[in-house]
Amino acid sequence: MPLTTPSVYPPACGDFLKWPSRRSVMHSTKGMVACSQPLAAKCGIDILNAGGNAADAAVAVAAGLNITEPVSTGIGGDMFCLYYDAKTGKVSALNGSGRSGGKCTLERIRKDLGLADDVGGGIPMTSVHAATVPGAAAGWVDTVERFGSGKLNLEQILAPAIELGEKGFPVSEDAAFFWKVGEAALRRASPNFAEMLKPDPLAPDGVRAPKAGDIMKMPRLAQTFRTLATEGKKGFYTGRIAEEIVKVVRDRGGHLELADLAHHLEQGSEPVDPISLKFRGQGCGSSPRSSPGGGGVELWEHPPNGQGIVALMALGILQELEATGKIPTFTPADHNTTPYLHAIIESLRIAFADAHWFVTDPSTNPLPTPASLISQPYLASRATLFNPTATTPNLTHGNPPTQKYPSPALRSSDTVYFACADAAGNAISFINSNYAGFGTAMVPAGCGFTLQNRGAGFSLAADHPNVLAPRKRPYHTIIPGLVTCLADGEGSGDGEGENGSGSGDGGKGGGLHSVFGVMGGFMQPQGHVQVLLGQIVGALNPQQALDAPRVCIGAGMADVGDVYGGVVYVEEGMPAETVEGLRALGHTVKVLGGWGGMGRQMFGRGQIIRWTVDEVEGTGVWSAGSDMRGDGAAYPA
Repeated sequence: MPLTTPSVYPPACGDFLKWPSRRSVMHSTKGMVACSQPLAAKCGIDILNAGGNAADAAVAVAAGLNITEPVSTGIGGDMFCLYYDAKTGKVSALNGSGRSGGKCTLERIRKDLGLADDVGGGIPMTSVHAATVPGAAAGWVDTVERFGSGKLNLEQILAPAIELGEKGFPVSEDAAFFWKVGEAALRRASPNFAEMLKPDPLAPDGVRAPKAGDIMKMPRLAQTFRTLATEGKKGFYTGRIAEEIVKVVRDRGGHLELADLAHHLEQGSEPVDPISLKFRGQGCGSSPRSSPGGGGVELWEHPPNGQGIVALMALGILQELEATGKIPTFTPADHNTTPYLHAIIESLRIAFADAHWFVTDPSTNPLPTPASLISQPYLASRATLFNPTATTPNLTHGNPPTQKYPSPALRSSDTVYFACADAAGNAISFINSNYAGFGTAMVPAGCGFTLQNRGAGFSLAADHPNVLAPRKRPYHTIIPGLVTCLADGEGSGDGEGENGSGSGDGGKGGGLHSVFGVMGGFMQPQGHVQVLLGQIVGALNPQQALDAPRVCIGAGMADVGDVYGGVVYVEEGMPAETVEGLRALGHTVKVLGGWGGMGRQMFGRGQIIRWTVDEVEGTGVWSAGSDMRGDGAAYPA
């Protein structure tokens, strides 16, 4: 092919998401991968076809996404997952998040940042002190060891991603856009920025961000994967890689030490009990389409230090509002109408008011328990704050009664969420993130990845539950979601244990409903509620539920307020009468279109894989959708 062949992209191609994309639901009996990047999805499909299960495929996809979309995710970040075991019906959770350094005391970091002792505040996203110990590497290994098939080793699982890194791959549109946005941060953060950019003799310093369609190679990251594959977690948390992580942090004045990485190696990823809420509202118990078990659905989330509890609380508040007659049982015709969205928005605001105070590392701040926050009596008391005819001003958390400092974790983030399923009926909901863009954008020399900036999620207010402390995990925005079906009559009692905190026994009644998620900072629990209710209330299939216009309450964009009474962002395509109706109720509404800046990217990118059984053949079928706001799709094995 001649070197002068022009790109398919003209010099000024503009907004790549010019028109809504029409996509069909993908179906398969053998397995499925739904993710935001096609080449990464193929890594997972290759593993499924080689005899691996959903968990094996997920780690292959996570590595493939680090190669192809490093501006959103990577081995220098953190991960969480929920795994559904088809043989036992058990839902398991894995916390793969890292901790602050052992010498990262509140006093030391406040002094380094030049902050007075009598104010709150947080760690800037670009600060070296935002770097916490990467948890993803251990999380990948532990996912394979705890949930994998046992048929493939880590070398085989990481091989497809390693090949992409060494031989090169064409960069997709979404990744190219954000790579260019993040180039300046890479150049500022460390002297090793060239490892994350494309060689080009005409570019400054001989490197630049790759454009869409460019071939990009990531050989140093591929070598990091080879080390992890052959040496396991020890190869990442000790030796050359660990030494380079510590060096790049220390050179910028940070306090991570080799002992901190060795501590994470010793601790490993934490197996935790997932938390859940049984939902029988909005007619889902009477609709075989939304609840094949006949008794409703149970939404499973990862417990704190993640924010999945926001989705559970909001869904539980909606259930209480319906039970008390404050909202009706909506019909498909009510989907995305003013009353419908008003109820969702206000329920989310109430839930966030609690979460932004209470969500923290439970090993250091254990109260209140997730079970108490999602108990029926507590949610019923919180539901009394809802006004069907107006917004609710001045929301605070339920107990204690005042909130002196809002969470500093009110910011956007860049993340990858994906889902995998296999022929045996197992499924995994998996999320991996740098936090914001390339994270801190610091590149450990010769390693080919950036370090996350999750430490920016800590508070620097001494009396805040989420306050920074040595070897503590911060508030995390990333959350995987999973839904099981309740059998008719299952969990129908009332009382404090009605919603439950989850004990890992999900799915023993009606079986698996879906694995799903919506990535993107504080949009994530909002997306969980909206796409789940889109299927239950709107009678939408997985792809339609993802395609539907979404709302995002102003949770975390520094210049636009917060969830306590700020802006409601509405995606272009929402009915005009809905927008005007929300304004009439007192909401400050901004309609966003386009992609760059404050555009459609605010509303996240999601994936859904649903499980159904053919009623004639008795054969299980995976049915999946993938967000049109991303580069990827759903791919059958």
